[in-house]
Amino acid sequence: MRVQVRRGESVAGIEAWPSHIGPGGLFVGKAWLSALEESGSVGDGTGWLPMPLYTGEGVAACPVYLKDHSYGEYVFDWAWAEAYQRAGLDYYPKLVVASPFTPIAGPRFLGDAKQRVALIAALEELQDDNDIASAHVLFPVEEEAQTLAERGWLLRDGVQFHWFNRGYRDFDDFLDTLSRDKRKKIRQERRRVADAGITVRILDGHATTSADWAFFAACYRNTYREHRSHPYLNLAFFEKLGRALPEAVRLVVAERDGNPIAASWFLVDKERLYGRYWGALEHVDCLHFELCYYAGIELAIAEGLGVFEGGAQGEHKLARGFEPVFTRSAHRIADPRFAGAIAAWLHHERAGIAAYHAECLAHRAYRAAE
Repeated sequence: MRVQVRRGESVAGIEAWPSHIGPGGLFVGKAWLSALEESGSVGDGTGWLPMPLYTGEGVAACPVYLKDHSYGEYVFDWAWAEAYQRAGLDYYPKLVVASPFTPIAGPRFLGDAKQRVALIAALEELQDDNDIASAHVLFPVEEEAQTLAERGWLLRDGVQFHWFNRGYRDFDDFLDTLSRDKRKKIRQERRRVADAGITVRILDGHATTSADWAFFAACYRNTYREHRSHPYLNLAFFEKLGRALPEAVRLVVAERDGNPIAASWFLVDKERLYGRYWGALEHVDCLHFELCYYAGIELAIAEGLGVFEGGAQGEHKLARGFEPVFTRSAHRIADPRFAGAIAAWLHHERAGIAAYHAECLAHRAYRAAE
């Protein structure tokens, strides 16, 4: 029997959206995606127009967006867009299957193997019927990437840095596995924060108040302001998600003399900790490392989580115990001339990514015996 796939206008409007409890599933769940829609973080005027694909029984689905830019993806295709422009062709709009603003690998086609193929076929049909130049699947799991490759999609490699919990009893136990100079540096960085009179408190979603979310949103906006860019998310999103998934939220607040000055925001599932955003209203040396990395490592150890994903990019994570891992994306380019050129470019890039991964492995912070 053929799987019937439909197209919706929003995830929030689909009554039965499937869930996935494994790593990364939180970020393609209905609570996450609906909060993005209902807060206005995606939708009209954002360049992220939802058009999810799903089966009528609600047992299979994928989050699809029609995009008129490449912001918020963390898989950079600006050079491809520029090449199209030089050739006098339109690169946008494009189709993207992703969790918006979330560089976290996880399922992108929710369903079994047969349903996954049906969803991919429907995505390809959507691209072809509307003469869309390209379609992209960002941070899929390996099984999905291989299915896409078998259908002729181009695969692209990337590198992120994750921290792995090897059964550490506490933070000092973790430090003991590092090389002496890295261990010394981390202790110095944490001491600078403590000497500045900073204390840290950790809240889950049940304990957060409106004032906590307003403070965090201000910190988050300030981070983008300092980088002269526009924030993707807003206070409404953080409040909605805090209410919808309180057990998954970890808000870390830095205070001096009882006054909050900075905060970082994490999400957890049964296996992993995900570092997402941070911000500060005043500068304190090494506070970024404390709130974004060391507090996260302590959280992962305390909650028995196997992996801490610290976000996209960041070679500086190597010195703090993170290790390189490969990520994937898949791309379907309609124009055969550009498809051939991009395939050749990806072949060369893949070799460079492999060399970079190997170099990062050689510079891990752990003792040689590790």
